[in-house]
Amino acid sequence: MLDENIFKMSEKADTEIKDVPTLNILICYLLNKIGKPVNTEHLYDILITTGLINYFYYQDSIGFLLENKLIKIESYENGEDRYVLLPKGVRCAKELKKYAPKSYRDKLVLAALRYFARLKMEQEIKVEYSEAENGCYIRIRCLDTKNDLMDLKLFAPDMTQAKLIGDKILLNPAGFYSKVIELALSNKEIAYDLTDN
Repeated sequence: MLDENIFKMSEKADTEIKDVPTLNILICYLLNKIGKPVNTEHLYDILITTGLINYFYYQDSIGFLLENKLIKIESYENGEDRYVLLPKGVRCAKELKKYAPKSYRDKLVLAALRYFARLKMEQEIKVEYSEAENGCYIRIRCLDTKNDLMDLKLFAPDMTQAKLIGDKILLNPAGFYSKVIELALSNKEIAYDLTDN
């Protein structure tokens, strides 16, 4: 009974960060852990998709960090803006991290790692869906810098199954590619029975 009550309380607990000073520390901590300038849109996606931070607190915190020179925005030739952690922000990340709960710090770092892994994967593999007469086609392309390593087209009876196949491939694209290659290399000609009876 006690375990059930604790579970119900934890479901209702508000885990969203409600104070800007803690969020300031967390953003500096995350940028310090990443260790390089981060695209402004990517940082927004990472922080908001965790469910720990809402849009308004995020905006307040970014405004504070920029105004107080803990971070700055650098514009790149490709039109991309990135947040850069400044020395004052590095000090904040290192000296004040204990004031932001470790569970929040860990959750944000894990969200960033997953986000950047997904971005890298999306550059290496493309999954496209197209309608067919009696179902759907799934086109899977494994990309290299100059050539396609693999361009494979599969048929599925409907879009639901096509998406399921695509999602499963995207869970581990490198594993999928290696299994296809392994299967191709281990494939053997069928042995025919040529004996006279």
